[in-house]
Amino acid sequence: MLAAETKARAEAGNISFFAFTATPKATTLELFGRPGLDGTPEPFHLYSMQQAIDEGFILDVLRNYTPYKTAFRLSHNGKIYATSDTGEGTVAVTTEGGDDDLVDRSAAVKSVMNWVKLHPTNISQKVQIIVEHFRQNVAWRLDGRAKAMVVTSSRKAAVRYKLAFDRYVAENGYTDVAALVAFSGEVTDPESGTDEPLSEINMNPGLKGRDLRDAFATDEFQVMLVANKFQTGFDQPKIVAMYVDKKLGGVQAVQTLSRLNRTFPPLKDQTFVLDFANEVDDIVDAFAPYYEVTTLADVTDPNIVHDTERKLSVAGIYERSEVDGFADAFLVREGHNALVKWVAPAADRFTVQMRTAVEASDALQIDELQMFRKDVGTYVRQYEFLSQLFDYENPWLEKLALFLKLLAPQLSSGEKDTPIDLSAVAIDYLGHHRQTNRDGELSGGTPLEPARESGTGTVRDPDMVALDEVIDRINDLFAGDHPDSSVRNVVTHIKDRLEESETLKTQAQNNSLAQFRASPDIDVAFTDAVIGSMDSSADLSTQILNNQDLARALLGELLPAVYRTLSKAS
Repeated sequence: MLAAETKARAEAGNISFFAFTATPKATTLELFGRPGLDGTPEPFHLYSMQQAIDEGFILDVLRNYTPYKTAFRLSHNGKIYATSDTGEGTVAVTTEGGDDDLVDRSAAVKSVMNWVKLHPTNISQKVQIIVEHFRQNVAWRLDGRAKAMVVTSSRKAAVRYKLAFDRYVAENGYTDVAALVAFSGEVTDPESGTDEPLSEINMNPGLKGRDLRDAFATDEFQVMLVANKFQTGFDQPKIVAMYVDKKLGGVQAVQTLSRLNRTFPPLKDQTFVLDFANEVDDIVDAFAPYYEVTTLADVTDPNIVHDTERKLSVAGIYERSEVDGFADAFLVREGHNALVKWVAPAADRFTVQMRTAVEASDALQIDELQMFRKDVGTYVRQYEFLSQLFDYENPWLEKLALFLKLLAPQLSSGEKDTPIDLSAVAIDYLGHHRQTNRDGELSGGTPLEPARESGTGTVRDPDMVALDEVIDRINDLFAGDHPDSSVRNVVTHIKDRLEESETLKTQAQNNSLAQFRASPDIDVAFTDAVIGSMDSSADLSTQILNNQDLARALLGELLPAVYRTLSKAS
């Protein structure tokens, strides 16, 4: 029965499938595309973003793009540091207590940066910039009907933006600008001054029972503050400006900023983007694959499903008899409880092994279990996609996919989420600096890459350092000129750190240099390496972090050597 089902799914000759999208992913092209002359899938028809802009059906949202940089100075227990924030921080966890406590550096960086991002001073300054820019440059457009959207990084950020927005317009007596806030569910945020759960209903008293879309379409409201909701798939042609305070990338960047591209003839002829969190070049790179024609570099190798299945089988978490029993129960439709019975032993084994490893601080075992957990999700995604393209003629792969899909939610990460105590941290200075206004010049970009590898998830060992050292690392960015004698040490350190990455090693050994250069993991590893070089020279590291041209030039020089080393590593 399973063999017949998988064969029918992969070889349905009497059904036509169509996908209509402005931002196709690699999987979309593979699933719906027609084979081109070179054998790779391509769209059966194209009306490109470039053509739509040239013919006036949509607007070019990157024409007036203004990035902002946030500079701030922090102190911890009276000790002062200086820093600049160029966007979102990294990740983290820590222990409570005093200066002698150790914290996970990556986790602490994220906590500190998130604390700064949500700080009332930070948000109130951004609100001032947003409101004044809107009133001076946007509000009078479309015969006074122009609107704007503010993209925030979280539901809590949206709540605080709404409170700060209402407070600022009230203090200044502005009656010509009012905001709605959109987010799902309820947010409890005592730090904002209320213990009451906050929702769209009680934060938007002017709704009067109306849908947010309908209320925003009226002349009563000019600004929509959003947290994921309405960030994509929302059609309001009167939006002329967007204020971005969230890290965006890839398809999400294109879909978010495209809320602006709707025309409103004959009045809407340009748009504005003020961005507090992203670099112009990164946004242009995100748009590039979709500007002219979206192409696919290659097709996915169907054997990656077998590779991932072999990785999972050696972990010893599930037994073949359990998967077979699950499949039998599934085929005769015995119900959810009967299916859970077959999955439970594997879930219990994983839980016991993870608990034992955590209690014993066995980092190697924790890493292996974390990789298994990630590879489970990878296998399910790979198989569900590729089984629509290929008939594997192997019912075991179908059984395993069904079994793992139910197992996946029951696998705990084992991570301990202990909060970082930031009570002794204070902001001594914070300011937002407008950068040069730029027009994002678009042209055809690099082809989309298909999935090439089996699951390769890895988990880093926490780098435990004192909280003062964490702040020191992210605050040393205002230091003076770097001595020339230290340049060699810094560059060598960055190169060594890149060559230590197992993720980059795997990618170098499975891809060409051109494909390796396109990996999004390189930027992450490079940034981590530069931050890690602070010990050698905080000054030069700061210049690299704050100067995109310098960073790209340095990375461009290092990558060929790094690629050669990693591709030959055993």
